[in-house]
Amino acid sequence: MLKDLASKLTGKKARKKSTTKPIIVPRAEHSVSRNDISPNALKVLYRLNKAGFSAYLVGGCVRDILMGKKPKDFDVATNAHPEQIRKVFSNCRLIGRRFRLAHIFFGREIIEVATFRTHHENGKDQQGKMQKGMIIRDNVYGTIEDDAWRRDFRINALYYNIADFSIVDYTGGMRDIKNQVIHMIGDPEQRYHEDPVRLLRAVRFLAKLPVSLSPKTEAPIVKLSYLLGHVSSARLYQEVLKFFQEGSSFETFELLQKHHLLKELFPLTNDCLANKDFAELVNIALKDTDRRIKENKGISKSFMFAILMWQPYQNELKKFENSDMPPFIRNDKAIQNVLKSQTQILTIPRMQQVTIREIYLLQHRLLKRTGKSAIRLLAHPRFRAGYDLLVLRSKIDPSLEELAKWWTDFQEVNPEAQAKMTDGLNKGRPKRKGRRYRKPNKDS
Repeated sequence: MLKDLASKLTGKKARKKSTTKPIIVPRAEHSVSRNDISPNALKVLYRLNKAGFSAYLVGGCVRDILMGKKPKDFDVATNAHPEQIRKVFSNCRLIGRRFRLAHIFFGREIIEVATFRTHHENGKDQQGKMQKGMIIRDNVYGTIEDDAWRRDFRINALYYNIADFSIVDYTGGMRDIKNQVIHMIGDPEQRYHEDPVRLLRAVRFLAKLPVSLSPKTEAPIVKLSYLLGHVSSARLYQEVLKFFQEGSSFETFELLQKHHLLKELFPLTNDCLANKDFAELVNIALKDTDRRIKENKGISKSFMFAILMWQPYQNELKKFENSDMPPFIRNDKAIQNVLKSQTQILTIPRMQQVTIREIYLLQHRLLKRTGKSAIRLLAHPRFRAGYDLLVLRSKIDPSLEELAKWWTDFQEVNPEAQAKMTDGLNKGRPKRKGRRYRKPNKDS
């Protein structure tokens, strides 16, 4: 009775600790092989195990291998505390305040190692903090069972045990993978409140994987979309980057609109999607990005942000049409206003903002194709990104087709042919008269 009263006063529901035994799937009955695991991740698992700690692969890497996909990174969970992990690995760096982690460095590859966590009310004298139902700090350590039940989705709560190569399943994740469905662990609404980023993860997994969301998991998303406003802009930026890196950005973008999440991440972009030409431009760019990812080609984060903010920039530019400011200043002012508004929601790094600005300014410089300016423009460090945006725009606006084709041809010919192409455009134009040199008077 006292517990129920405390629950009502604090607004929290008492959690029931699971007493069910985990399902242990032996090596012969699952598809996770050491051949699918990064050699560096295996080194971390084996060394932790040899040091007397338990060590498991956990989360997306296990899920992806079971679903026939190639993981991009490998996360390790252990009962060793961060300071103990650092003693085992000389190439270890401890990071994070909200969520204390160990990063093990192997050149460019980083293996992330986390200590088993438990719910805050189960911890004693440890670093855990909640505010208005949202987890602010999550460093309350527990057992593997505690860790499994505090994870977000069942399919992300599967543990690959390096000791015997089995999979440990406390929540029913193996069943969900078989049925191709995503269930939230616990009450979905409460779990979204604890960490609103789970709203984005649910949509990202829905786009990325051949799965559906369970009705209870999907139902609260639209209603709770406003919770993203409580997440730090730096953390939202990191989550948004994942949308462009998994080959399903087009599907993700559509789902963000459907679940009213896009307006929380890119409000200016969301308002401009009523413009059919801009909506088509975004769709073409996202599909092209997915194609490049599937072909193992690189993508430019700055270019994708430039695409998403192109129409907001154009709308802002129109506000200065009747201004007395020079064109260059008007363009710069419009760019600054759009970036300032967007970076209040997503912390776009300074260098990426500079690149976005240069891509936009190049759209005006690409209009000039005469003289040596065209040849000099080819050496501009952002020329390729500016040219790519021009080509995408030409697919929507027929008036730009000739300009885009000219620049395409201009890049492919030799210097002599380039000179002829620019000279051809100079014909018929009056030559600019330079200032005549005036010899100074002796008396002056």
